[in-house]
Amino acid sequence: MGTGYMGYYVIIGIISVVSWLVSSQLKKKFAKYSKVHLRNGMSGAEIARKMLADHGIRDVEVISTPGQLTDHYNPANKTVNLSEVVYGERNASAAAVAAHECGHAVQHATAYKYLTMRSKLVPVVQVTSNISQWVIFGGIALMASEAMGAAGKYVAIAGLIMMGFATLFSVVTLPVEYDASNRALAWLKNKNIVTPEEYKGSEDALKWAARTYLVAALGAIASLLYFALRIFGSKD
Repeated sequence: MGTGYMGYYVIIGIISVVSWLVSSQLKKKFAKYSKVHLRNGMSGAEIARKMLADHGIRDVEVISTPGQLTDHYNPANKTVNLSEVVYGERNASAAAVAAHECGHAVQHATAYKYLTMRSKLVPVVQVTSNISQWVIFGGIALMASEAMGAAGKYVAIAGLIMMGFATLFSVVTLPVEYDASNRALAWLKNKNIVTPEEYKGSEDALKWAARTYLVAALGAIASLLYFALRIFGSKD
């Protein structure tokens, strides 16, 4: 049975390598465009507050959070959390990230359907994502037993359904992230917040950030399909 999991470990290995490569490229891009200083002299925090104001959003607070690439929008307490290198810096990378996170705040304010769907999935995924793989492993192990084979299949399917929620979450995250970037870039361009050169840097940085979510989603889909084939195609 152990050799049967070789395909799974190959998938995980490939996705891990690709994920590392994309993350490394993202960090390089972020560092590169951090050297492109904004002509308007605005900090990430100032850009975020202006974008919120321009969209008529007055109940969202912009705050600084420790770490690097820890930027996020929290819909629970309506805060745009910007890492220190984004909050106080005045460059193309900071502008891109600040506007992107505000893009999520705009999505929340306008009840963007994919953000709503993702928010509903959060509590489910928090419970199921860490145990789904072990439930599947346990179910497949039981399937090899003559006495528990049928019960094992049901256990494995239950684990597969749990993994399905996490996969759906990864897939739904894609339109949420791409849409936030599109909103950010449209606003940066339409309001002339950045020069054409600065815009190119912001656009490239957000493109690589989006690819990290794409790799995660592809990895989740590949793992789900692999286990589905193991469970429903298993004859041993």
